[in-house]
Amino acid sequence: MNKAVLEFSSRAENVAFARVTVATFVSQVDFTLPDLEEIKVAVSEAVSNAIIHGYENNPDQVVRLEISIADEYMELVVIDRGIGIEDIEKALEPAFSTDPERMGLGFSFMQSFMDKFNVQSEPGQGTRVKMSRRAGATRRAAVPEQ
Repeated sequence: MNKAVLEFSSRAENVAFARVTVATFVSQVDFTLPDLEEIKVAVSEAVSNAIIHGYENNPDQVVRLEISIADEYMELVVIDRGIGIEDIEKALEPAFSTDPERMGLGFSFMQSFMDKFNVQSEPGQGTRVKMSRRAGATRRAAVPEQ
């Protein structure tokens, strides 16, 4: 298994950094270009959620990104130590957002672009989003793991 861990400031400009870094790292696996685009969207959504919702746009916090690849499989974990999610079930509903200026589709994109998807969160403790995908797998929306 090949692993990488990144920690970066919770600044909006680092969303692009995370996208490109993950795409470059997981390109070692036999993902197609459309696969990589979907992975980049999922990473963008998870990192954006950490910055916007977890840290409430406080640029002085840290987002942790863990990437693992093995054979034809990749796993991503995005971790923040922010405010956490009160009601994960509600947060997973399409179009739900605590920010009226957001569309609330981030988790929906993550679920539809990944084979497995899991959110763990505790108010005041932060959030951990774990996603995985196998190269060449037929896409279907992931059922959130319990």
